[in-house]
Amino acid sequence: MYRVFEALDELVAIVEEARGIPPTRSCIVPRGDVLELLDDVRDALPGELDDAQDVLDHRDKIVTDARNAAEIAVTGANEQAAETIGSAREDADRILADAKAHADRMVAEASAHADHLVNTAQAEADRVVADGKAEYEAIVGRARAESERVIEAGKASYAASVAEGQAEQARLVAQTEVVRAAHVESARLIDGAQAEADRLRDECDHYVDSTLADFEETLNTTLRTVGRGRHQLRSGAGAPDYASEYRR
Repeated sequence: MYRVFEALDELVAIVEEARGIPPTRSCIVPRGDVLELLDDVRDALPGELDDAQDVLDHRDKIVTDARNAAEIAVTGANEQAAETIGSAREDADRILADAKAHADRMVAEASAHADHLVNTAQAEADRVVADGKAEYEAIVGRARAESERVIEAGKASYAASVAEGQAEQARLVAQTEVVRAAHVESARLIDGAQAEADRLRDECDHYVDSTLADFEETLNTTLRTVGRGRHQLRSGAGAPDYASEYRR
């Protein structure tokens, strides 16, 4: 490339030093020297310039071929993409259908299991409530029978005391000098009988109250057991052991 610039400088010097032809701006240059310098320039130019010129000469064909190749590649890519997308969509639809079927099956199994747990818990709760009701009725029956027995005993004791007091009062009435004492003793006996009847009634009421309090504690334990069972069912922890909880 250095020789190219050197030859060009020599050509410029030759043209500048050439003799002019008046009245024109033309000049006379040595043909042989100029041609020799031009040959030097041509020889000094690299071969890539010729290749570049060939590319420039054939650029339209190259661009057209490249465009056609690009269109073919794009068309093939589009077809391949469409085929890939279709296959992926089919796979996605199949996977989605399988997942939906599996989810439906799991929901059905969970629903059946939950129904079974609810039915088991309901049956256990019904049994516990029935046992509690039977025990309540038995306790109330025993308390009522005991209360009636105590009341009847109190009434009998009261009636006997009243009868005794009345008899004593009648006997004392016949004796004028002890009438007042008879009245006092009769009143004492009647008050004592009334107090005894009240005591027996209080004992009966206390027995009934304590018995009902025990049954109330049993019912509260049952209700707490049923409540925990319902909470465990809602939280999915499984059916609780109501029988062992009730025995506690």
